Amino acid sequence: MATVYIVNKGGHDHSDAERFGNLLFLSEGAINRYSTGNIYRKFVTILDDSLPGDYILITGLSVMSSIACSIFARKHGRLNLLLYKTSHDDSVGNYYIERTLMLDELMKKEDKE
Repeated sequence: MATVYIVNKGGHDHSDAERFGNLLFLSEGAINRYSTGNIYRKFVTILDDSLPGDYILITGLSVMSSIACSIFARKHGRLNLLLYKTSHDDSVGNYYIERTLMLDELMKKEDKE
């Protein structure tokens, strides 16, 4: 089963993301947005065990999401995101959708041009 790496544990309910895999938080609570080196060191250690089929769930500070996505994309040549979608249909509710960028393929295309 895949792992869903959640950038920051805050007050949000991420239970719908369990459809995609086991939930694992990269951080919790308040983080100094200017301590990018510390964020990187913490995230790279955790994401070292990630697999190409795992996901990054975007939440928290944008700098934290940027660092997590950069590590994952560099490691796997792809980026699998879970994005929160607000439904306008009350019978459906809010939920997560997946989006994947195949970065290695995109870079190969650009190299040929």
